[in-house]
Amino acid sequence: MNEQQIIEWLLEGDVSIQYQVHRDLLGDDRKDLQDRIAIEGWGKQFLSKRNPNGHWGRKFYQPKWISTHYTLLDLRNLNLSPKNDIVKEVIQFVLSSGKSEDGGIPLGPSTAKFSDVCVNGMFLNYASYYKTEEHELYSVVDSILSEIMPDGGFNCRTTRSGATHSSLHTTISVLEGLYEFQKSGYTYRMNEIQSAKASAEEFILLHQLFLSDHTGKIINKEFLKMPYPSRWKYNILRALDYFQYAKCKWDKRMELAIRELEKKRNKYSSWNSQAKHPGQTHFEMEKAGKPGRWNTLKALRILKHYKIEKLQPTMHKIY
Repeated sequence: MNEQQIIEWLLEGDVSIQYQVHRDLLGDDRKDLQDRIAIEGWGKQFLSKRNPNGHWGRKFYQPKWISTHYTLLDLRNLNLSPKNDIVKEVIQFVLSSGKSEDGGIPLGPSTAKFSDVCVNGMFLNYASYYKTEEHELYSVVDSILSEIMPDGGFNCRTTRSGATHSSLHTTISVLEGLYEFQKSGYTYRMNEIQSAKASAEEFILLHQLFLSDHTGKIINKEFLKMPYPSRWKYNILRALDYFQYAKCKWDKRMELAIRELEKKRNKYSSWNSQAKHPGQTHFEMEKAGKPGRWNTLKALRILKHYKIEKLQPTMHKIY
């Protein structure tokens, strides 16, 4: 397929895909499409799964992928309108249920003292996107900033097993949350947030997005796979999509990850959807092993943001 055919194929997808294609690839922020996400397609399906007790699933974090937490994250990634009253109501419901002693969001009784910084990052992401009152997020921000590690990143295991090295999984979730808080116009502890964001970005870049900074070897082959939704798990597509969303400048240390991304382009010039993370889901958005609109949309907006024309045999970029 040529570029125009790929765009046309993307626009045959769910209205949430259509909206992001218009906004990110065609430069046309179609709010009429965004408003339709709540009343048709995947957005409507997610919203319809909410239980009478106010939660999705059983509780905030159980069972995992159909819980309130991951459903809110899914809806945020669809780009459901930030004005949606149902989501705003659920976020208030979560906040009114209490916080851990460290100010974060508890996953259950076992986290009454220490919350999970990875989940706090994801919560900050969607709570900021849906314009939660800033003061209600102060303690979540405090909790996150208290967990910056000496290497500049974050690791959710610090309060459980005393981790001494940051995790790419946790760091990307925290980065997404810190940037969304910043993007939403909040000002609380902003200098510290900007510093934490810069150090976390540098942590990812130091590893060229997927390589050991000591051996140069691939840290985890799973980082090169691209399932959607990514949940809490890190991969190079998620990292690159963060960098373009946060309008980060090109850094040569992104190049190897971009090359890996290009290798995954299929014969149709799109990108396949890869096997999802195991666990119960509300419904299936895309079939694994088939051309996937989510991965194709993300890959194209990354390449567009960094103005990459051609990757082989050498990389060309327009600055």
